Amino acid sequence: MAGPTTADRGERHKPKSGPPRPSRGRRLRLPRPRVLIVTGVALLLGAGTIWLLYGSQWLRAERVTTSGTAVLTPAQVRAAAAVPVDAPLISVDTGAIEDRLRRELPRIDSVEVTRSWPHGIGLKVTERKPVLIAENDANGKNGENREGDSNAGKFVEIDAKGVRFATVRKAPRGVPRLELTPDQSAAAASLRRFGPDRLVREAVRVAGDLPPAVARDTRALRVRSYDDVSLKLSGGRTVAWGSGEKGDTKATTLTALMKAAPKARHFDVSVPTAPASSGS
Repeated sequence: MAGPTTADRGERHKPKSGPPRPSRGRRLRLPRPRVLIVTGVALLLGAGTIWLLYGSQWLRAERVTTSGTAVLTPAQVRAAAAVPVDAPLISVDTGAIEDRLRRELPRIDSVEVTRSWPHGIGLKVTERKPVLIAENDANGKNGENREGDSNAGKFVEIDAKGVRFATVRKAPRGVPRLELTPDQSAAAASLRRFGPDRLVREAVRVAGDLPPAVARDTRALRVRSYDDVSLKLSGGRTVAWGSGEKGDTKATTLTALMKAAPKARHFDVSVPTAPASSGS
């Protein structure tokens, strides 16, 4: 029996006419209904959240609370903070409020502004504490009174960082007085070299190194130059401290010297390895 001819084989392999069939790998798939539902719900929730935070009346800044005040009043803090009441709570710029409080109220050392959902703003302040006081000069260079005219006075409060932060009419109880007395030529040269601010910081440094018992008895710190700081204690006693260097050693030496000579009137620890006392 004869096999297929060449013509038959050509007809068998001849491509059929008509539109091409779509490939299975390229078939267009429509999103499933479940995916559409989830996407729609997510969009609705996002839009609802944005409206709730920014457009609704439910999450608005309605009250401002303060804490940590001692000398300042809560009303002063709230007024300086200038919180935008009735604004969306999420839009309140807490950083700007903190900057404004530190700028308007120098008595504030640090402040933390927090949102208290759903309607509150909290202002937690830490006030500066005076470690020294100085007499206010006539032109106000020793300090600026920006907490209200009622606080203007003759004394300037200085904190542990050497910052002059407020003026008061009455000296705080138990705070030593700072006396800058560059009377002699050497002291005047020291003042020109280091500047009054540096000498104030040196006095603050000494005040921070004093033994607790001596600090309680200290009435004044006199600074004549960078390396000539002395203390005036109760009962007319005095201490020659020298510079602010080796403060811990000087404090230990002074404590021992006072125990060894309790009736002495003058103590010298400017050279802590060679202390001296005199008077009785």
